[in-house]
Amino acid sequence: MPERGGRQKRRRTVEEKINRKERKRGNRQILLVTYGVVTVFLCMAGYLAYFTAVESEEIINNSHNKRQEILAEKITKGSIYAGDGTVLAETVIGKNGKEYRSYPEKRKFCHVVGRTDNSMTGIELSQCYPMLTSHTNPIRQLSDTLRGDKSPGDSVITTLDTGLQRTAYDALGSHRGAVVALEPSTGKILAMVSKPAYDPNTVLEDWDSLVKDDEEESALVNRASQGLYPPGSTFKMVTAMEYMLENPKGYKKYEYQCSGTKTFSGSRINCYGRERHGSLTLTTAFAKSCNGAFADIGTKLDLSAYRKLCEKLSFNHTPSVGFEANKSKFTLDKGADTAEVTQTAIGQGKTVITPLENAMITAMVANNGEMMKPYVVDRVESDAGRVIKQYEPQSQGKLVDAWVTDALTDMMEEVVSQGTGRELKSLSFQAAGKTGSAEADSAGTTHAWFVGFAPADNPKIVVSIVVEGAGTGSRYAVPIAKQLFREYLE
Repeated sequence: MPERGGRQKRRRTVEEKINRKERKRGNRQILLVTYGVVTVFLCMAGYLAYFTAVESEEIINNSHNKRQEILAEKITKGSIYAGDGTVLAETVIGKNGKEYRSYPEKRKFCHVVGRTDNSMTGIELSQCYPMLTSHTNPIRQLSDTLRGDKSPGDSVITTLDTGLQRTAYDALGSHRGAVVALEPSTGKILAMVSKPAYDPNTVLEDWDSLVKDDEEESALVNRASQGLYPPGSTFKMVTAMEYMLENPKGYKKYEYQCSGTKTFSGSRINCYGRERHGSLTLTTAFAKSCNGAFADIGTKLDLSAYRKLCEKLSFNHTPSVGFEANKSKFTLDKGADTAEVTQTAIGQGKTVITPLENAMITAMVANNGEMMKPYVVDRVESDAGRVIKQYEPQSQGKLVDAWVTDALTDMMEEVVSQGTGRELKSLSFQAAGKTGSAEADSAGTTHAWFVGFAPADNPKIVVSIVVEGAGTGSRYAVPIAKQLFREYLE
C-alpha cells in the first residue's frame, strides 16, 4: 500500500508540474497577444499623429479628394498675394452667381501661382487646404452658418516680388526660357517666370489648344523648376569647386595654354568660336570661359568625389519644394571614358539641370557654402490679418567651406570685370556671375545661360536665367540679369 500511495503522489506531482507549465504557456500566449494588440494600437496611434501632422494636408490638397468640395460648400477660398499685397489669385462671384478664381496678373505669375481649372498646380495646389480653412471670428462663422452664407477662407502671402516678377517676364520678351530669383540667405523665391506662358483665367476655353500644342511650346510646363537643360559653362562653377577641394594648396598655381582647340584621347574640345585665350590661370580660364582649360581640369579630377559633390549639391534628388519640380541629373562616375569626362567638365555631355537647381547652387556660393531650401509661401493669414502659419527659412546644410566659395566669388567677379559678363560693369554695385552657352542638339541649337548674384560683397539677390535657342549667354542672358539687378537693388 505505501508503494501504491507513493506512485499516486508522484503522479499527482507530475500532473501539477504539467498543469503549471500549461498555465505558464497559456499566460505567455495571452501576454504575447496583449503585447501584439498594444503594439498595433500604438503604431496606429503613431501613424495617425504622423498623418495629421505631415501627410493630411497633402492628401487633402489632392485635386481628387472630395473633401475639397465639402469645404468649398462652407468656405470661400482665400486669396493669394505677392509680398507687397498685390492680388495674384482671388475668388469672385460671376454674373451667374457662381464663384470662380480670378488671376489679375494673367500670364505673368501663371506657373508659380498655378491654376484650379483642369487640375490644380502651383500654390493653388500646395496651399489649397489652408485657403479652404477659415480662422475668422467664431461668432461670425456661427452667424454665416445660420444664414447659410460661406465664411472667408485664409489667405496666402507669398515671397514673390511683384516688380521683379514683372521685370523678368517682360525681359524674356518673345523668347522661350525661364528666370528664377532667390534671396540667398533665406531661400525665398523672389521671382519665378516661365515662357511660353498661358492665361489661367481662360484655361477652360484654351485647354484643347494648350494640350494639342501644335507649336510645341509646352506652355503648361514650368520651365523654371521642371525644364531640364545642359548647363553649359555655368557648370564650370561646380568643376572649379571640385578642383579646389582636391587641390586646396595648388589650385592657384594652375596653368593652361589655350590654342582654341585641343584633343583629349580622341575627344576634340573647342573654345567658343575657337578663340585662342593664350596663357591662363584657373581664374582667367573661368572668366574667359575656356573650354580647353576646364576639359583639362576634368581629366585631373577624382570622378567619384566629383559625383559625390554634385549629389551633395542636389543633383539626382527631387527638390523638396511646394510646387512641381524635376531633379537635375549627373551621371558621370568612375570608369567613364575621356570623352564623357571632358564634355561633362564643361557642362555638356549627359548632365542636365533645372534653372531652379542652378539658382540653388549659385545661392549656396553667395551664402558662404550654406544651401537654403527654396520656398515661395511666406505665411498664411486669416481674413482679419492674423498670422495662422509662418514659414521659416530651412537650411540644407553647409555643403562646402567658405574659403572655396570666397575663391569662387572672386572668379565670378572677374567674369564681370574682364570676362563674358562685362555688360554688368556699368551697374552701381559689383555683381558676380557666370555665363553659359549650352549646345542642346546636333543642329547647333544653343541655350543662353547666366547665373549670378549682387552685390558681390553682400549678396541680396541671386538670379538664374536660361533663354532657349538664343545663342550666347553674354548676349542674351546677361542683359536680362542687368534689368533684374537694377529693379531689385537700385
